[in-house]
Amino acid sequence: MKKNIFMLLIPTLILIGVSCKNTSGDFRTIKSEVLKDKIAGGWAGKMIGVTYGAPTEFRAQSSIFSDSIKWKPSDVRGSIWQDDIYVQLTFLMSMDKYGIDAPAKKFQEMFAKAGYPLWHANMQARKNYYDSIFVPASGSPEYNLHADDIDFQIEADYIGFMCPGMPKTASAIAEKIGHIMNYGDGVYGGIFVGALYSEAFFDSDIFKIIDKALKSIPAECDYSKIVKDVIKLHQQYPSDWQAAWKELNAKWGDVDICGAGSTFNIDAKLNGAFIVMGLLYGEGDPLKTLEITTRCGQDSDCNPSNAMAVLGVIKGFSGLPPDMQKGVNDIGDSIFINTTYSFNSAVKSTEKYARDLILKDGGEINDKTIRIKIQLPVAPVPEVSFPNVVFDKTVSVFDKPGWIFKGSWKPFEIMSEKDNRVMKQSMYAETPGDELDIYFTGTGISVEGNWYKDGGKADIYVDGNLHRNIDTYYNFANQQHTVSIWHILNLKPGDHKVRIIVKGEKRPESAGTRVYITSATTFRTAPKKNEAWKFSFEK
Repeated sequence: MKKNIFMLLIPTLILIGVSCKNTSGDFRTIKSEVLKDKIAGGWAGKMIGVTYGAPTEFRAQSSIFSDSIKWKPSDVRGSIWQDDIYVQLTFLMSMDKYGIDAPAKKFQEMFAKAGYPLWHANMQARKNYYDSIFVPASGSPEYNLHADDIDFQIEADYIGFMCPGMPKTASAIAEKIGHIMNYGDGVYGGIFVGALYSEAFFDSDIFKIIDKALKSIPAECDYSKIVKDVIKLHQQYPSDWQAAWKELNAKWGDVDICGAGSTFNIDAKLNGAFIVMGLLYGEGDPLKTLEITTRCGQDSDCNPSNAMAVLGVIKGFSGLPPDMQKGVNDIGDSIFINTTYSFNSAVKSTEKYARDLILKDGGEINDKTIRIKIQLPVAPVPEVSFPNVVFDKTVSVFDKPGWIFKGSWKPFEIMSEKDNRVMKQSMYAETPGDELDIYFTGTGISVEGNWYKDGGKADIYVDGNLHRNIDTYYNFANQQHTVSIWHILNLKPGDHKVRIIVKGEKRPESAGTRVYITSATTFRTAPKKNEAWKFSFEK
Protein backbone atom coordinates (compact mmCIF):
# COMPACT_ATOMS: atom_id res chain seq x y z
CA MET A 1 0.00 0.00 0.00
CA LYS A 2 2.81 2.41 0.82
CA LYS A 3 4.45 1.86 -2.54
CA ASN A 4 1.15 2.56 -4.25
CA ILE A 5 0.95 5.94 -2.52
CA PHE A 6 4.21 7.01 -4.06
CA MET A 7 3.59 5.41 -7.43
CA LEU A 8 0.53 7.61 -7.78
CA LEU A 9 2.80 10.64 -7.72
CA ILE A 10 4.92 9.61 -10.69
CA PRO A 11 2.48 10.40 -13.51
CA THR A 12 1.96 13.85 -12.00
CA LEU A 13 5.69 14.49 -12.02
CA ILE A 14 6.00 13.44 -15.64
CA LEU A 15 3.20 15.80 -16.60
CA ILE A 16 4.96 18.76 -15.01
CA GLY A 17 8.21 18.05 -16.75
CA VAL A 18 10.36 15.39 -15.08
CA SER A 19 11.43 12.41 -17.13
CA CYS A 20 12.25 9.54 -14.79
CA LYS A 21 13.31 7.20 -17.59
CA ASN A 22 16.43 7.30 -19.68
CA THR A 23 14.63 7.91 -22.97
CA SER A 24 17.36 9.89 -24.74
CA GLY A 25 20.72 8.17 -24.42
CA ASP A 26 22.62 8.83 -21.20
CA PHE A 27 20.55 11.83 -20.15
CA ARG A 28 17.52 12.64 -18.05
CA THR A 29 15.41 15.70 -18.73
CA ILE A 30 13.72 18.21 -16.49
CA LYS A 31 11.94 21.43 -17.34
CA SER A 32 13.63 24.63 -16.18
CA GLU A 33 10.66 25.74 -14.10
CA VAL A 34 10.48 22.31 -12.43
CA LEU A 35 14.15 22.45 -11.48
CA LYS A 36 13.65 25.82 -9.83
CA ASP A 37 10.46 24.66 -8.12
CA LYS A 38 12.21 21.63 -6.63
CA ILE A 39 15.20 23.68 -5.42
CA ALA A 40 12.76 26.10 -3.81
CA GLY A 41 10.93 23.16 -2.25
CA GLY A 42 14.16 21.89 -0.74
CA TRP A 43 15.09 25.21 0.84
CA ALA A 44 11.51 25.73 2.04
CA GLY A 45 11.42 22.25 3.56
CA LYS A 46 14.63 22.99 5.41
CA MET A 47 13.15 26.19 6.85
CA ILE A 48 9.84 24.56 7.76
CA GLY A 49 11.42 21.54 9.42
CA VAL A 50 13.95 23.41 11.54
CA THR A 51 11.29 25.70 12.98
CA TYR A 52 8.86 22.84 13.56
CA GLY A 53 11.36 20.98 15.72
CA ALA A 54 13.27 23.89 17.26
CA PRO A 55 11.36 24.03 20.59
CA THR A 56 12.06 20.31 21.16
CA GLU A 57 15.81 20.28 20.47
CA PHE A 58 17.53 17.81 22.83
CA ARG A 59 14.52 17.83 25.17
CA ALA A 60 14.17 14.09 24.49
CA GLN A 61 17.47 12.27 24.97
CA SER A 62 17.33 8.52 24.59
CA SER A 63 13.56 8.83 24.79
CA ILE A 64 10.61 9.66 22.56
CA PHE A 65 9.37 13.23 22.77
CA SER A 66 5.84 12.94 24.11
CA ASP A 67 4.83 16.54 24.86
CA SER A 68 2.57 18.52 22.55
CA ILE A 69 4.13 20.16 19.50
CA LYS A 70 2.72 23.56 18.71
CA TRP A 71 3.69 24.89 15.30
CA LYS A 72 1.99 27.08 12.75
CA PRO A 73 3.24 27.98 9.26
CA SER A 74 3.98 31.57 10.26
CA ASP A 75 6.56 30.17 12.70
CA VAL A 76 8.83 29.55 9.71
CA ARG A 77 10.02 33.13 10.30
CA GLY A 78 12.25 31.67 13.01
CA SER A 79 14.41 30.05 10.34
CA ILE A 80 15.99 33.44 9.74
CA TRP A 81 17.95 32.92 12.98
CA GLN A 82 18.78 29.23 12.64
CA ASP A 83 22.37 27.96 12.38
CA ASP A 84 21.07 25.05 10.28
CA ILE A 85 20.57 27.66 7.55
CA TYR A 86 23.19 30.37 8.00
CA VAL A 87 26.23 28.11 8.42
CA GLN A 88 25.74 26.39 5.09
CA LEU A 89 24.91 29.71 3.44
CA THR A 90 28.44 30.74 4.46
CA PHE A 91 29.72 27.98 2.18
CA LEU A 92 27.44 29.25 -0.59
CA MET A 93 28.91 32.73 -0.03
CA SER A 94 32.40 31.19 -0.19
CA MET A 95 31.52 29.80 -3.62
CA ASP A 96 30.33 33.25 -4.68
CA LYS A 97 33.65 34.79 -3.60
CA TYR A 98 36.20 32.14 -4.52
CA GLY A 99 34.44 29.91 -7.03
CA ILE A 100 32.92 26.46 -6.73
CA ASP A 101 36.31 24.78 -7.28
CA ALA A 102 38.17 26.86 -4.69
CA PRO A 103 40.47 24.93 -2.30
CA ALA A 104 38.79 23.60 0.82
CA LYS A 105 40.99 25.84 2.96
CA LYS A 106 39.24 28.91 1.51
CA PHE A 107 35.89 27.52 2.64
CA GLN A 108 37.35 26.77 6.09
CA GLU A 109 38.76 30.28 6.34
CA MET A 110 35.48 32.06 5.60
CA PHE A 111 33.60 29.70 7.90
CA ALA A 112 36.17 30.17 10.72
CA LYS A 113 36.12 33.95 10.42
CA ALA A 114 32.32 34.23 10.35
CA GLY A 115 31.04 36.24 13.28
CA TYR A 116 28.53 33.74 14.62
CA PRO A 117 28.82 31.14 17.41
CA LEU A 118 29.63 27.54 16.55
CA TRP A 119 29.38 24.28 18.46
CA HIS A 120 30.85 20.77 18.49
CA ALA A 121 32.70 19.75 15.30
CA ASN A 122 32.19 23.19 13.77
CA MET A 123 33.65 24.99 16.76
CA GLN A 124 36.63 22.63 16.87
CA ALA A 125 37.20 23.21 13.15
CA ARG A 126 37.21 26.98 13.78
CA LYS A 127 39.63 26.56 16.70
CA ASN A 128 41.81 24.33 14.55
CA TYR A 129 41.95 26.97 11.82
CA TYR A 130 43.28 29.56 14.27
CA ASP A 131 45.75 26.96 15.57
CA SER A 132 46.97 26.45 11.96
CA ILE A 133 45.35 23.02 11.68
CA PHE A 134 43.76 23.09 8.27
CA VAL A 135 41.40 20.86 6.29
CA PRO A 136 41.44 17.84 6.14
CA ALA A 137 43.30 17.58 9.47
CA SER A 138 40.79 20.02 11.02
CA GLY A 139 38.03 17.41 10.85
CA SER A 140 40.14 14.35 11.55
CA PRO A 141 39.73 12.34 14.76
CA GLU A 142 43.33 13.18 15.69
CA TYR A 143 42.42 16.86 16.06
CA ASN A 144 38.64 16.74 16.42
CA LEU A 145 36.92 14.56 19.00
CA HIS A 146 33.63 15.55 17.34
CA ALA A 147 34.56 13.92 14.02
CA ASP A 148 31.37 11.80 13.92
CA ASP A 149 29.04 14.58 15.11
CA ILE A 150 26.06 15.85 13.15
CA ASP A 151 27.56 19.18 12.03
CA PHE A 152 28.17 18.54 8.33
CA GLN A 153 24.97 16.53 8.02
CA ILE A 154 22.93 19.66 8.77
CA GLU A 155 25.04 21.86 6.47
CA ALA A 156 25.17 19.79 3.28
CA ASP A 157 21.68 20.54 1.96
CA TYR A 158 22.82 23.17 -0.52
CA ILE A 159 25.13 20.59 -2.12
CA GLY A 160 22.29 18.18 -2.87
CA PHE A 161 20.03 21.02 -4.00
CA MET A 162 22.54 22.08 -6.67
CA CYS A 163 23.24 18.54 -7.90
CA PRO A 164 19.94 17.33 -9.43
CA GLY A 165 20.34 13.68 -10.39
CA MET A 166 24.10 14.09 -9.95
CA PRO A 167 25.07 12.06 -6.86
CA LYS A 168 28.69 11.66 -7.96
CA THR A 169 29.15 15.44 -8.23
CA ALA A 170 27.37 15.95 -4.91
CA SER A 171 29.65 13.44 -3.18
CA ALA A 172 32.80 15.09 -4.54
CA ILE A 173 31.76 18.49 -3.20
CA ALA A 174 30.64 16.98 0.09
CA GLU A 175 33.93 15.16 0.63
CA LYS A 176 35.81 18.42 0.22
CA ILE A 177 33.62 20.54 2.49
CA GLY A 178 32.77 17.79 5.00
CA HIS A 179 36.37 17.20 5.99
CA ILE A 180 36.61 20.76 7.27
CA MET A 181 34.78 19.70 10.42
CA ASN A 182 34.11 15.96 10.22
CA TYR A 183 35.52 12.56 9.24
CA GLY A 184 34.17 9.07 8.58
CA ASP A 185 30.51 8.75 9.51
CA GLY A 186 30.40 12.49 10.17
CA VAL A 187 31.25 13.14 6.52
CA TYR A 188 29.04 10.28 5.32
CA GLY A 189 26.06 11.97 6.98
CA GLY A 190 26.47 14.98 4.71
CA ILE A 191 27.11 12.80 1.66
CA PHE A 192 24.01 10.72 2.42
CA VAL A 193 21.58 13.63 2.85
CA GLY A 194 23.07 15.32 -0.21
CA ALA A 195 22.46 12.11 -2.16
CA LEU A 196 18.86 11.93 -0.87
CA TYR A 197 18.19 15.34 -2.40
CA SER A 198 20.07 14.54 -5.60
CA GLU A 199 18.03 11.39 -6.14
CA ALA A 200 14.75 13.07 -5.12
CA PHE A 201 14.81 15.31 -8.22
CA PHE A 202 14.02 12.29 -10.39
CA ASP A 203 12.21 9.87 -8.09
CA SER A 204 9.21 10.10 -5.81
CA ASP A 205 9.43 6.67 -4.17
CA ILE A 206 11.07 7.29 -0.79
CA PHE A 207 12.16 3.67 -0.48
CA LYS A 208 14.03 3.90 -3.78
CA ILE A 209 15.52 7.30 -2.93
CA ILE A 210 16.97 5.97 0.32
CA ASP A 211 18.28 2.83 -1.37
CA LYS A 212 19.99 4.87 -4.09
CA ALA A 213 21.45 7.35 -1.59
CA LEU A 214 23.03 4.48 0.35
CA LYS A 215 25.14 3.73 -2.72
CA SER A 216 26.94 7.04 -2.19
CA ILE A 217 28.48 5.90 1.11
CA PRO A 218 30.57 2.81 1.94
CA ALA A 219 28.39 -0.24 2.54
CA GLU A 220 30.58 -1.31 5.48
CA CYS A 221 30.38 1.99 7.40
CA ASP A 222 28.24 2.25 10.53
CA TYR A 223 26.14 4.98 8.91
CA SER A 224 25.07 2.58 6.18
CA LYS A 225 24.43 -0.15 8.73
CA ILE A 226 22.13 1.96 10.88
CA VAL A 227 20.09 3.16 7.90
CA LYS A 228 19.68 -0.45 6.78
CA ASP A 229 18.57 -1.29 10.31
CA VAL A 230 15.84 1.34 10.06
CA ILE A 231 14.68 -0.19 6.78
CA LYS A 232 14.64 -3.64 8.40
CA LEU A 233 12.72 -2.34 11.42
CA HIS A 234 10.21 -0.61 9.17
CA GLN A 235 9.57 -3.92 7.43
CA GLN A 236 9.05 -5.61 10.79
CA TYR A 237 6.90 -2.83 12.30
CA PRO A 238 5.29 -1.16 9.25
CA SER A 239 2.68 0.69 11.29
CA ASP A 240 4.45 1.14 14.64
CA TRP A 241 7.34 3.59 14.45
CA GLN A 242 7.68 3.72 18.23
CA ALA A 243 8.38 -0.01 18.43
CA ALA A 244 11.00 0.43 15.72
CA TRP A 245 12.48 3.43 17.54
CA LYS A 246 12.86 1.47 20.79
CA GLU A 247 14.81 -1.33 19.16
CA LEU A 248 16.95 1.08 17.16
CA ASN A 249 17.78 3.14 20.25
CA ALA A 250 18.63 0.04 22.26
CA LYS A 251 21.15 -0.97 19.64
CA TRP A 252 22.65 2.37 18.62
CA GLY A 253 21.68 4.90 21.28
CA ASP A 254 24.98 5.02 23.16
CA VAL A 255 27.56 5.03 20.35
CA ASP A 256 28.31 8.77 20.53
CA ILE A 257 31.92 9.59 21.50
CA CYS A 258 31.11 13.27 22.00
CA GLY A 259 28.34 12.55 24.51
CA ALA A 260 30.01 9.48 25.99
CA GLY A 261 28.60 8.52 29.35
CA SER A 262 25.40 10.55 28.98
CA THR A 263 22.03 10.31 27.22
CA PHE A 264 22.98 13.24 24.96
CA ASN A 265 23.66 12.04 21.42
CA ILE A 266 24.71 14.35 18.60
CA ASP A 267 26.21 11.56 16.52
CA ALA A 268 25.49 11.92 12.79
CA LYS A 269 24.42 8.34 12.19
CA LEU A 270 21.83 8.05 14.96
CA ASN A 271 20.27 11.37 14.01
CA GLY A 272 20.51 10.39 10.35
CA ALA A 273 18.60 7.21 11.18
CA PHE A 274 15.83 9.38 12.64
CA ILE A 275 15.66 11.27 9.33
CA VAL A 276 15.11 7.98 7.53
CA MET A 277 12.61 6.81 10.12
CA GLY A 278 10.57 9.98 9.67
CA LEU A 279 10.64 9.63 5.89
CA LEU A 280 9.59 5.99 5.86
CA TYR A 281 6.85 6.24 8.46
CA GLY A 282 5.76 9.69 7.27
CA GLU A 283 4.72 8.12 3.95
CA GLY A 284 5.12 11.37 2.03
CA ASP A 285 2.80 13.37 4.29
CA PRO A 286 4.55 16.60 5.41
CA LEU A 287 2.99 16.95 8.86
CA LYS A 288 3.26 13.25 9.65
CA THR A 289 6.91 13.22 8.55
CA LEU A 290 7.67 16.32 10.63
CA GLU A 291 6.01 14.93 13.74
CA ILE A 292 7.61 11.49 13.68
CA THR A 293 11.10 12.81 12.92
CA THR A 294 10.78 15.35 15.72
CA ARG A 295 9.43 12.89 18.26
CA CYS A 296 12.42 10.61 17.65
CA GLY A 297 14.30 13.11 19.81
CA GLN A 298 17.95 14.14 20.21
CA ASP A 299 18.81 16.86 17.62
CA SER A 300 15.15 17.23 16.82
CA ASP A 301 15.25 20.49 14.93
CA CYS A 302 17.97 19.38 12.51
CA ASN A 303 16.44 15.99 11.71
CA PRO A 304 12.97 17.16 10.66
CA SER A 305 14.58 19.93 8.62
CA ASN A 306 16.47 17.33 6.57
CA ALA A 307 13.44 15.05 6.24
CA MET A 308 11.13 17.86 5.20
CA ALA A 309 13.69 19.14 2.70
CA VAL A 310 13.64 15.74 0.99
CA LEU A 311 9.86 16.01 0.66
CA GLY A 312 10.32 19.57 -0.57
CA VAL A 313 12.49 18.38 -3.45
CA ILE A 314 10.13 15.50 -4.28
CA LYS A 315 7.02 17.67 -4.28
CA GLY A 316 8.50 20.98 -5.34
CA PHE A 317 7.57 24.23 -3.64
CA SER A 318 4.29 24.30 -5.55
CA GLY A 319 3.40 20.87 -4.15
CA LEU A 320 3.77 21.83 -0.49
CA PRO A 321 0.64 22.61 1.53
CA PRO A 322 -0.58 26.16 0.66
CA ASP A 323 -0.24 27.43 4.23
CA MET A 324 3.41 26.29 4.30
CA GLN A 325 4.03 28.03 0.99
CA LYS A 326 2.55 31.21 2.40
CA GLY A 327 4.67 31.01 5.54
CA VAL A 328 7.81 30.87 3.41
CA ASN A 329 6.68 33.44 0.84
CA ASP A 330 5.89 35.93 3.60
CA ILE A 331 9.59 36.04 4.49
CA GLY A 332 10.92 35.31 1.02
CA ASP A 333 13.11 38.42 0.90
CA SER A 334 14.12 38.48 4.57
CA ILE A 335 17.88 38.07 5.02
CA PHE A 336 19.12 35.11 7.06
CA ILE A 337 21.31 36.43 9.84
CA ASN A 338 25.08 36.34 9.29
CA THR A 339 24.57 36.03 5.52
CA THR A 340 23.77 38.06 2.42
CA TYR A 341 21.05 35.59 1.41
CA SER A 342 17.27 35.41 1.61
CA PHE A 343 15.12 32.43 0.66
CA ASN A 344 14.47 33.89 -2.79
CA SER A 345 18.10 34.76 -3.49
CA ALA A 346 19.31 31.38 -2.14
CA VAL A 347 16.98 29.61 -4.56
CA LYS A 348 18.20 31.79 -7.43
CA SER A 349 21.88 31.23 -6.58
CA THR A 350 21.43 27.48 -6.07
CA GLU A 351 19.71 27.20 -9.45
CA LYS A 352 22.60 29.06 -11.07
CA TYR A 353 25.17 26.69 -9.56
CA ALA A 354 23.02 23.70 -10.54
CA ARG A 355 23.03 24.87 -14.15
CA ASP A 356 26.80 25.42 -14.03
CA LEU A 357 27.41 21.93 -12.67
CA ILE A 358 25.05 20.35 -15.20
CA LEU A 359 26.92 21.98 -18.07
CA LYS A 360 30.30 21.15 -16.57
CA ASP A 361 29.33 17.48 -16.50
CA GLY A 362 28.29 17.48 -20.14
CA GLY A 363 24.60 18.30 -19.78
CA GLU A 364 22.60 20.51 -22.08
CA ILE A 365 20.38 23.50 -21.34
CA ASN A 366 17.96 25.37 -23.58
CA ASP A 367 15.22 27.88 -22.82
CA LYS A 368 12.76 25.40 -21.37
CA THR A 369 14.41 22.01 -21.01
CA ILE A 370 17.50 20.77 -19.19
CA ARG A 371 19.20 17.50 -20.07
CA ILE A 372 21.31 16.10 -17.23
CA LYS A 373 23.90 13.46 -17.88
CA ILE A 374 23.15 10.36 -15.84
CA GLN A 375 25.60 9.69 -13.02
CA LEU A 376 26.10 6.53 -11.03
CA PRO A 377 26.87 7.09 -7.34
CA VAL A 378 30.43 6.40 -6.22
CA ALA A 379 31.14 5.70 -2.56
CA PRO A 380 34.30 7.21 -1.05
CA VAL A 381 37.16 5.22 0.43
CA PRO A 382 36.00 4.01 3.88
CA GLU A 383 37.09 5.99 6.94
CA VAL A 384 36.48 5.07 10.58
CA SER A 385 36.85 7.82 13.15
CA PHE A 386 36.89 5.85 16.38
CA PRO A 387 37.34 2.11 15.68
CA ASN A 388 36.11 0.11 18.67
CA VAL A 389 36.54 3.06 21.03
CA VAL A 390 34.30 2.57 24.08
CA PHE A 391 33.61 5.04 26.89
CA ASP A 392 35.09 4.07 30.25
CA LYS A 393 34.52 6.89 32.76
CA THR A 394 34.72 10.62 33.41
CA VAL A 395 36.54 11.89 36.49
CA SER A 396 36.29 15.43 37.85
CA VAL A 397 39.50 17.34 38.50
CA PHE A 398 38.35 17.60 42.12
CA ASP A 399 38.14 13.83 42.56
CA LYS A 400 41.01 11.76 43.87
CA PRO A 401 43.12 9.74 43.20
CA GLY A 402 44.62 10.09 39.72
CA TRP A 403 45.52 13.80 39.74
CA ILE A 404 48.88 15.15 40.94
CA PHE A 405 49.29 18.94 40.87
CA LYS A 406 52.70 20.57 41.05
CA GLY A 407 53.23 24.32 41.29
CA SER A 408 50.63 27.04 41.82
CA TRP A 409 47.37 25.46 40.64
CA LYS A 410 44.25 27.16 42.02
CA PRO A 411 40.51 26.51 41.90
CA PHE A 412 38.53 28.71 39.51
CA GLU A 413 35.19 29.68 41.00
CA ILE A 414 31.99 30.79 39.30
CA MET A 415 28.51 31.73 40.48
CA SER A 416 25.93 29.00 40.04
CA GLU A 417 23.01 30.14 37.89
CA LYS A 418 20.64 27.83 39.77
CA ASP A 419 21.05 29.04 43.33
CA ASN A 420 23.56 31.93 43.21
CA ARG A 421 26.06 29.76 45.03
CA VAL A 422 29.80 30.07 44.51
CA MET A 423 31.08 26.79 43.07
CA LYS A 424 34.39 25.43 41.87
CA GLN A 425 34.41 24.98 38.11
CA SER A 426 38.00 24.07 37.32
CA MET A 427 41.62 24.15 38.40
CA TYR A 428 43.95 26.55 36.62
CA ALA A 429 47.61 27.48 36.47
CA GLU A 430 49.49 30.18 34.57
CA THR A 431 53.12 30.07 35.72
CA PRO A 432 55.78 28.45 33.52
CA GLY A 433 56.51 24.95 34.76
CA ASP A 434 53.26 24.39 36.65
CA GLU A 435 52.51 20.72 36.12
CA LEU A 436 49.63 18.28 36.27
CA ASP A 437 50.10 14.51 36.12
CA ILE A 438 47.15 12.26 35.28
CA TYR A 439 47.33 8.49 35.71
CA PHE A 440 44.76 6.30 33.97
CA THR A 441 44.11 2.82 32.62
CA GLY A 442 42.75 2.35 29.11
CA THR A 443 43.55 3.09 25.49
CA GLY A 444 42.59 6.74 25.26
CA ILE A 445 41.87 9.91 27.21
CA SER A 446 40.27 13.30 26.68
CA VAL A 447 41.23 16.13 29.03
CA GLU A 448 38.41 18.64 29.41
CA GLY A 449 38.93 22.25 30.34
CA ASN A 450 37.99 25.80 29.45
CA TRP A 451 38.73 27.68 26.27
CA TYR A 452 38.80 31.23 27.59
CA LYS A 453 39.89 34.69 26.45
CA ASP A 454 42.83 34.48 28.86
CA GLY A 455 43.78 30.97 27.80
CA GLY A 456 47.45 30.11 27.44
CA LYS A 457 49.64 27.33 26.12
CA ALA A 458 50.85 24.01 27.49
CA ASP A 459 52.95 21.03 26.46
CA ILE A 460 51.38 17.58 26.87
CA TYR A 461 53.43 14.43 27.32
CA VAL A 462 52.14 10.87 27.13
CA ASP A 463 54.18 8.17 28.83
CA GLY A 464 57.18 10.50 28.84
CA ASN A 465 56.99 11.54 25.18
CA LEU A 466 55.91 14.98 23.97
CA HIS A 467 52.62 14.54 22.13
CA ARG A 468 51.45 18.05 21.34
CA ASN A 469 51.51 21.71 22.30
CA ILE A 470 48.04 23.10 22.95
CA ASP A 471 46.67 26.64 23.01
CA THR A 472 43.55 27.18 25.14
CA TYR A 473 42.67 30.69 23.95
CA TYR A 474 39.19 31.12 22.50
CA ASN A 475 37.15 34.29 22.28
CA PHE A 476 35.29 34.11 18.98
CA ALA A 477 31.69 35.32 18.75
CA ASN A 478 31.93 35.96 22.52
CA GLN A 479 31.99 32.21 23.13
CA GLN A 480 34.00 30.65 25.92
CA HIS A 481 33.47 26.99 26.56
CA THR A 482 34.16 23.90 28.60
CA VAL A 483 35.44 21.46 26.00
CA SER A 484 37.97 18.75 25.31
CA ILE A 485 41.20 20.74 25.19
CA TRP A 486 43.27 17.70 24.20
CA HIS A 487 42.82 13.99 23.53
CA ILE A 488 44.67 10.90 22.42
CA LEU A 489 43.27 7.53 21.35
CA ASN A 490 44.53 4.16 20.11
CA LEU A 491 47.11 3.66 22.86
CA LYS A 492 48.15 0.19 23.89
CA PRO A 493 45.80 -1.23 26.55
CA GLY A 494 47.16 -0.68 30.02
CA ASP A 495 48.35 2.00 32.44
CA HIS A 496 49.38 5.41 31.13
CA LYS A 497 50.56 8.77 32.39
CA VAL A 498 49.69 12.19 30.94
CA ARG A 499 51.79 15.17 31.98
CA ILE A 500 50.56 18.72 31.31
CA ILE A 501 53.22 21.43 31.67
CA VAL A 502 52.07 25.05 31.58
CA LYS A 503 54.32 27.16 29.36
CA GLY A 504 53.38 30.61 30.65
CA GLU A 505 53.03 31.66 27.01
CA LYS A 506 50.10 32.97 24.97
CA ARG A 507 49.07 34.17 21.57
CA PRO A 508 49.08 37.97 21.15
CA GLU A 509 45.31 38.41 21.42
CA SER A 510 44.96 36.39 24.65
CA ALA A 511 44.47 38.23 27.94
CA GLY A 512 46.53 35.70 29.91
CA THR A 513 48.43 32.44 30.08
CA ARG A 514 46.01 30.37 32.14
CA VAL A 515 45.32 26.69 31.46
CA TYR A 516 42.02 25.48 32.91
CA ILE A 517 41.25 21.81 33.65
CA THR A 518 37.80 20.47 34.60
CA SER A 519 37.81 16.68 34.10
CA ALA A 520 39.19 13.73 32.17
CA THR A 521 37.30 11.10 30.19
CA THR A 522 38.95 7.76 29.57
CA PHE A 523 38.28 5.23 26.84
CA ARG A 524 39.06 1.61 26.20
CA THR A 525 39.11 -0.53 23.08
CA ALA A 526 36.46 -3.24 22.88
CA PRO A 527 33.78 -4.48 20.49
CA LYS A 528 30.83 -2.10 20.58
CA LYS A 529 27.53 -3.41 21.86
CA ASN A 530 25.78 -2.93 18.52
CA GLU A 531 28.20 -5.23 16.69
CA ALA A 532 26.72 -8.32 18.31
CA TRP A 533 23.18 -6.99 18.76
CA LYS A 534 20.20 -8.68 17.18
CA PHE A 535 16.74 -7.16 17.08
CA SER A 536 14.08 -8.93 19.07
CA PHE A 537 12.47 -10.39 15.95
CA GLU A 538 15.81 -11.88 14.88
CA LYS A 539 16.54 -13.67 18.15
